Amino acid sequence: MTEQEAGLRARLVSVGVDLVTQEGAQALSLREIARRAGVSHGAPRRYFPTHLELLSAIAREGFAELGAEVAEELRGGKEPGVGEEPGGGDVGPRAQLAALARIYVDFALSHRGMYELMFRHDLLESNSLGLRETSLPLFNSLVDLVSRVRPDVRAPDVAGALWANLHGIAQLWGWGSLQLATGADGVEPLVRAALDAHLGPEAR
Repeated sequence: MTEQEAGLRARLVSVGVDLVTQEGAQALSLREIARRAGVSHGAPRRYFPTHLELLSAIAREGFAELGAEVAEELRGGKEPGVGEEPGGGDVGPRAQLAALARIYVDFALSHRGMYELMFRHDLLESNSLGLRETSLPLFNSLVDLVSRVRPDVRAPDVAGALWANLHGIAQLWGWGSLQLATGADGVEPLVRAALDAHLGPEAR
């Protein structure tokens, strides 16, 4: 692929990211992406033979952004090594899980169109374009932290249940349902309750 072709491919993905951010996943037609990128309607097919492949490339950008936020948080909470200065606050796995949960829910609420697309694996080609390699490390980080907090459980099961709980909180809060049902004025107490439900109450 020439530099010009790589630039056009990247532009199509970038236009798709902007479009899903502004208008949601339902707006991601090949025709509209091509129009906004200033190319012919058939141009995207040269780089993405199917619509699913273009959607997957767009979703990959969302996973990369979320993954970078999580990685930065986990690096910031790393236990100090020999000769290193300790970081501030609680840097244990429970605190890291709480931070990861907040990042996940915050991302879902502030990137609603992208978030909706990212987890629609019925719409995506998860085994191509590096999408699986971009998305699975997030879950693996969750599993690792759960295993350190709850060594007595099968960590993938608890991590999966916690993820589903956080996903539900994000979706229901975004729709306005949880505010109506619980009277909560913020999502943080619900995130804490989900962590306590799956990990046990936090030690005081």
